[in-house]
Amino acid sequence: MSTSDDDYYSDGIDIRDLPKVSLHDHLDGGLRPQTIIELGEQIGLDLPATEAEDLADWFVDSCSAGNLPDYLKTFDLSIAVMQSEQGLRRVAREFVEDLVDDGVVYGEIRWAPEQHLQGGLSLDQTVVAVQAGIDEAIDDAVRDGRDIRIGQLVTAMRHADRGLEIAELAVRHRDRGVVGFDIAGAEAGFPPSRQRAAFDYLASEYFPVTVHAGEADGLDSIRGALFDGRALRLGHGVRIAEDITIERSDDENVYVSLGRLAQWVKDREIVLELSPSSNLQTGAIERWGDEMDDHPFDLLYQLGFRVTVNVDNRTMSATTLTRELGLLGDAFGYDLRDLESFQLNAAASAFLPLEEREELSERISAGFEAADNEGA
Repeated sequence: MSTSDDDYYSDGIDIRDLPKVSLHDHLDGGLRPQTIIELGEQIGLDLPATEAEDLADWFVDSCSAGNLPDYLKTFDLSIAVMQSEQGLRRVAREFVEDLVDDGVVYGEIRWAPEQHLQGGLSLDQTVVAVQAGIDEAIDDAVRDGRDIRIGQLVTAMRHADRGLEIAELAVRHRDRGVVGFDIAGAEAGFPPSRQRAAFDYLASEYFPVTVHAGEADGLDSIRGALFDGRALRLGHGVRIAEDITIERSDDENVYVSLGRLAQWVKDREIVLELSPSSNLQTGAIERWGDEMDDHPFDLLYQLGFRVTVNVDNRTMSATTLTRELGLLGDAFGYDLRDLESFQLNAAASAFLPLEEREELSERISAGFEAADNEGA
């Protein structure tokens, strides 16, 4: 499927040109290295490298220790240059520009406003600044004949116990760009039940929630996301595969049984925001192996779980949605039909009104059909 680090094809079609939906994409994990260097110089930030290519390599190397805590340490650098209106606005604008270049037609950008107050901004001012950058990039895309829609996912850090305050912030901005709520950060030891007041409030406001779960912690974390957090989607959720038992296999078939939690997630079509490269870097799939073809993605897909493909953090994994789809295609032999299924899953799972999700799905299908016809 792939031809180089930059070009990925499916059935002879450039995956970058296909319409895509990005649901799990962290703003502070997608800064351009050159932007970090330039903004860092303005504030006197000590950087581990002063050339963009070297800094990009540093991020990937530092994030590949095989555990989530070390992975998260690298965010100190990116967050440091996002403490001003100027910094937030520029980062958000460039982020959307990179989504457009990646062929994304709908994206949800998640980030934690509480981590961007060191320069004196208020929580509301940070959200406004990010939205301003998003709007600028969308306007530029329209002028260039491209069309993209973006929603903010306002995130609370699960260790900081500010969940209710951040939930209220998200709801205040629900008609000004914010489409959902998330909790992120160190997963083990910080269950969703700690933020129960926030989740109760969000439920009372009919506000959609996704929760990081099943990445650095197991099945109990997923249970908490579903039943304490009322999550409609699981951020990663890859470790739901721990509740799947392979009974036996032969050359053609694998016979499995699902535990009650896995069966619930499958039957209720709870969305899995899987991020293959990131899952390898953080050791989230170490139970199954350390190569892409060890990832339980294909098992979950074949069993009928609502799988989606995501980047998690573009800078930390040196990746794009195009690349993630290409890597999965190489690992599991997926064709254009499979890639379309992943995008339709994502479109159906977006935090948009039903009618708009249906329109997005139609756009995805039309784009894949046009590409297929052109490539035939």
